[in-house]
Formats: sequence, structure tokens, C-alpha cells
Amino acid sequence: MSKLLETLRNVWKIEELRERIIFTALMLLVVRIGSFISVPGINVAALHAKGGAKGEGFLGLFDMFTGGAYSNAAIFALGIMPYISSSIILQLLGAVVPYFQKLQQEGEEGRKQINTLTRYFTVALAFAQGIAIAISLQSVDPGSGKSVVAAGVYGIPFIVMAASIFTAGTMFLMWIGEQITDKGIGNGISLIIFIGIIARLPQAMVEEYKLVEAGTRNIIVEAVILVALIGIIMMVVMFTQAVRKIPVQYAKRIAGNKAYGGQTSFIPITLTTANVMPIIFASSIMFIPNSLVTYFPNSSIASFLSRNFGPTDPLHAVVLAVLIIFFTFFYTAIVFSPRNVAEDMRKNGGFIPGVRPGKPTEDYIDNILTKVTVPGSLFLALIAILPTFMAGLGVSGQFAGFFGGTSLLIIVGVALDTLKQIESYLLMRHYDGFMKSGKLRGRLGRQQVNTVQ
Repeated sequence: MSKLLETLRNVWKIEELRERIIFTALMLLVVRIGSFISVPGINVAALHAKGGAKGEGFLGLFDMFTGGAYSNAAIFALGIMPYISSSIILQLLGAVVPYFQKLQQEGEEGRKQINTLTRYFTVALAFAQGIAIAISLQSVDPGSGKSVVAAGVYGIPFIVMAASIFTAGTMFLMWIGEQITDKGIGNGISLIIFIGIIARLPQAMVEEYKLVEAGTRNIIVEAVILVALIGIIMMVVMFTQAVRKIPVQYAKRIAGNKAYGGQTSFIPITLTTANVMPIIFASSIMFIPNSLVTYFPNSSIASFLSRNFGPTDPLHAVVLAVLIIFFTFFYTAIVFSPRNVAEDMRKNGGFIPGVRPGKPTEDYIDNILTKVTVPGSLFLALIAILPTFMAGLGVSGQFAGFFGGTSLLIIVGVALDTLKQIESYLLMRHYDGFMKSGKLRGRLGRQQVNTVQ
């Protein structure tokens, strides 16, 4: 504990780091305040009487990413998700459309054009989603004789106004994210999602406390649940940090009186190359059965799905796990190309010891990528179904969400990334970091540089 307190004091001693942390905290405070400011024309009391705009399935997941702003019909109701969706769309297009493939290969200039296109896509997507949310708000019936949307703005005027405000809120959040990345600490876009998810933790803890207070759950059982949560977090940290390193040797080149190259490096292949995307894709598909039950309640298909495809049913968990494994391989193949890696190595005079350049190198990398992706996909599948399993054991719904799924992966990933940046500032000032064992990438990266030199 004394070591931790000393490290925190060192963090506060570094003026630049202190200013970045304060700036980041203030920007995230703005994000949280905006998630409670509803758009004009909304009867907030009537909306909350209905339980908010939040729905089940995908809409519940969407509300989690926005930190409750969606259920409050707030100005940040769309969150940063349109920007994330646009980035993913362009990334997928880069794998199949030659024009976007060319942009990705043009270096800095290509990245600037992709960023510009991403912004345009974000505005269009946010406005379309804003229209959908505005229409859904007008269709909400609180059952109390009060309208959710004021009579004076009901109809097209409200839809246009609300969609414009939601779009402006998304673009403002995108600007805040860029400012945090530039002037703060950590990745701004990721931190905006992180703060929205972690903001639900206090309420989830209160729900668990109420269960103990009411005598529904024994205090010993609750302690076991908390210990299990800590163990799961440790497992997620271990798996997300796991890396398979492929050694790469660069040939020495002599130009004039100087020698270049001759260094030994490595290609890092993480166990979870696809990150949280397989869970998001699979979860989106798994919400289709719920929609079928809603739209066709009296059909035989709806009856079968209701009996066997509930969130706590084994069939639901099995299908979800299979979809996650499939999407893990699918998305990994898109974001990591062994052919491109082998080609870049050949152009820069690099080679894997014992492996011939060209096609053999490509096959070697692809073989290792497949072997690493198999346990990674199984890990993601297990993490995805853990919340369902914990909810089946009686853990409250919100608290069960922190035992796995997208939320836990995002929390752990963003926390580690931010901690690495803080660690790098400490090491540059010759202070010890949070982890003396040096397992963080910041410290590891420094050791690698020293080895090369």
C-alpha cells in the first residue's frame, strides 16, 4: 500500500501529467452531465414513469455504452457509437473495396482522407439514428395520460429538432474525445465509453447491498461473489495482455560510412486480436430472436424461441458462444493480414529466422495466428456467457453485467491502456511505475528499446 501511495504522489509531482489528468477528469465530467440533459420537448417525468427510452436486447446494450443517456433521451443519447460504427464500416470496406484499400496504403495522407470520410459517415449515421430515436420517443405511451413529447412540438418538428440535437451531441463527444487524446491522458473515445459503463457500477453495488439488507442473500455468499469478480478480472487482464512474439531479424545495410538495420525485433500477436468486436457482432445477431417474438407473438416460431431461447437458456448460451468463435476468426482475418505483414517485412529487409521470405513467411505467420486465435475465441466466448451464468445464479442484472461480456473487456482494456500511458510518464521522469515487475507494455517497450540499442 505504501508503494502505491508513493507512486500516486509521484504522479501528482509531474506537472504535465497532473494537468493532463485534471483536463481528462473535467472533460469526462462534461460527458456525464450531458447524459442527464434531456432534449427540449420531452416530458421527463412521463418518460421516467415508463422506465425511460431504454429497450431490451440491443437497445439495452446501446444504453450501457451511452452511460444511460439513451434512456434519459439526453443530448448525448447516441453517445460516441455512430463514430465507432462508421470507423468499423470503413475498416470492413478497406478489406473488400479497392478504393479504401488504396487509402489505407497511402500512409499519413490516406489516414487523413479516411478520417474525413469517417466524420461524414458519422454525421449521416447519427442523423439517421437520431430520427429513429425521435420516432420511437413519440410512440412511447406512459399509460398515465401524459405524453412523452410535448403537444406543441409533436410530429415532424420534434423529429427534425431531436435528430439535429442528437447529431450535434455525437459530434461534440467526438471533439471531446479528440481533445482528451491530444491534451489529456488515455484514448479519448475509449474513455468516453469507459466512463459510461463504469458509471453504472455504484447503482449495481446498491442493488447487491439491498439484496443482503433484505435478507435475500447471505453476506458470506456476497463475499464469494465479490471474490469471484476479482478473480474474473484478473483472468481477463492476463488473457488480454497475453502476446505471442514472432522474432524478426533485419539485415544490416551500409550507406556511406553508416550502418543501418541489423536489429532484432518481433511481431506481437495478441490473444484477443479482434478485441470486443466478435461479442458485439454476435450479440447483435442474438437480439433477432427477441425481435421475432415481439413482432410475431402468436407464431409457432415465437413459441419455440420463448421456450428455448431466453437469456438464461442453455441453447442461447451455446449459439452465442458459437457465433463469437466464428466472428473472432472472421474479424481477425480482416484486421490482421499475414500477407501484408510478410510483404512489409520483405520490403524492409526483415525475415523470420529459419523461415524463407515471401509465401513461406506468410504461411508461418498465418499458422501462428490461427493457433493463437483458437484459445482467444474460446476465451471471448466464455467471457460473453459469464453474465448470463451469474444472472442465473441470482446476481442482480446490472451487477452481473460486470462479470464479463463487452463491458468488462472495455473496462479492463481502457484501464490498462491509460495505466500504460501514466507508466510511461513516470519512467521518463525516472520514477517507479505502478507495477515493478515490468509487465506493462510501457515498461516492456522501454526494455525492448534498450535491448535493440
